[in-house]
Amino acid sequence: MQGNSPYQGLAARAYWRTGLAETPYPPAGIYQPKWRLAKTDRIVTAGSCFAQHVGRALRRNGFNVLDGEPAPDRIPADQVSRYGYGLYSARYGNIYTARQLRQLLEEAWDIAPDFDAIWHKDGRCYDALRPNIEPDGFPDEATLRQARLLHLAKVREVFSQADVFVFTLGLTEAWMHKPTGQVYPTAPGTIAGSFDEALHGFVNFRLAEVRADLLAALARLKALNPGLRVLLTVSPVPLTATASGDHVLPATSYSKSVLRACAGELAADFPEIDYFPSYEIVTSTKAGASYFEPNLRSVTDEGVARVMAVFTRAHLEDGSSDAGPAPEPESESESESEAGDQNREDRKDRRAQRQERRERRRAGKEA
Repeated sequence: MQGNSPYQGLAARAYWRTGLAETPYPPAGIYQPKWRLAKTDRIVTAGSCFAQHVGRALRRNGFNVLDGEPAPDRIPADQVSRYGYGLYSARYGNIYTARQLRQLLEEAWDIAPDFDAIWHKDGRCYDALRPNIEPDGFPDEATLRQARLLHLAKVREVFSQADVFVFTLGLTEAWMHKPTGQVYPTAPGTIAGSFDEALHGFVNFRLAEVRADLLAALARLKALNPGLRVLLTVSPVPLTATASGDHVLPATSYSKSVLRACAGELAADFPEIDYFPSYEIVTSTKAGASYFEPNLRSVTDEGVARVMAVFTRAHLEDGSSDAGPAPEPESESESESEAGDQNREDRKDRRAQRQERRERRRAGKEA
């Protein structure tokens, strides 16, 4: 008598057919959090640009997302995000790599290394570690340095209060200041400054390096609050360009694979660290390119809404969970059905064409 397979009797979510192929999308059970967020939790957000969606969704649902650097009254409402306000819990701009996060926290609590953290363009000064936060730059270096000191004070403030840290991993590629090993969020010369081969070098972090950087950063935060919980996500947005020498498609795959593997390892190793599968929801074979704009990089509003519906339902305090997919408009369901019918017809046509080619080859051999 043949023994039972360990794959028999598993939950429907464990099988490709019942967990994905034949279910509404996003599928039920794709996200089962280790712990729930409470409305009283003090939440700090940071990471790549996709992390902004997480913060906005949490705020809309009444969660306590800290904002240590709110926009001053002099900034018009329609310009707030352009100046780096309201995007994250402090005005650090996009933090694409784990190394960038680690060095920010080291700078906030220790003495920053002396390196060319100021770029120049058209007579203005730019903070090389957050070059996007002042679109027109600072008037002089003294003003920039003072602004950075105030920013670092706010970084210390929000992270010292945090109960939960939500961090979105974005990239493994970065540009480094060779003498100090400090990394930039953008390549020198892209927004301001100039590229110098003697000073600036390319780095593509490996899994062990990303893990070490994240653990070092989180250890610093855990020293402030031993009860800190961490939620990791991976941005589904592909690379705009790669300096690795590879084609941009495998370069993107490498970067996201390393980040996903690191997040998975840490979530498996530490009970206080969890992983939310925003990357998988947007990029899965079932989603195809439907959640991307025509440029195949930018995630559509619908894609963001689907992802965040899964996230917020799983964390609502009323006990509701990710019991099913986000509601779909009837017209979209109809279009998906029509697309499925068309795909089946296309497959029939291809099979008929292959059969016709085989018959022609067979006829040629017999002749």
